[in-house]
Amino acid sequence: MLRLSEYIYSILITSWVGALWAIGYLAAPTLFSLLDDRALAGRVAGQMFTYVAWLGMAAACYLLVFLALRKNGAAFKSGVFWLVFLMLLLTVAGYFGIQPVLAQLKADSLPREVMESALRSRFMAWHGVSSIVYLIESLLGLWLVALQGRGLR
Repeated sequence: MLRLSEYIYSILITSWVGALWAIGYLAAPTLFSLLDDRALAGRVAGQMFTYVAWLGMAAACYLLVFLALRKNGAAFKSGVFWLVFLMLLLTVAGYFGIQPVLAQLKADSLPREVMESALRSRFMAWHGVSSIVYLIESLLGLWLVALQGRGLR
């Protein structure tokens, strides 16, 4: 049974970090380059980012519990534990903090698209914040992949 929990640990790290990179740096840019309707591309990309956020939150919960049980009290001294925790905080901040601001700006701009409205500059600023948070989380994810074996020791 312990072996199965270790496999799930590795699969979840791979799934979470793989999804971060695949959606953020492959799928979303492809949508914007292929679709003429940028609003549609944004809606589709936004939905994919939602899936990645929920995957990340679920994966982080498992990983943190796994590490806490595996290492007992020493989990709080583990760099891998704090790396996963920081990635979780960034995911939560992005999904529950930044994304609602972006959604409200879109709603406030109706009936126009936000990029054609007076709220464009504010939307772009918050989108930039979101992109930076996502980039930091993605880079931390690479670090997590590199260190994942250390979390089991």
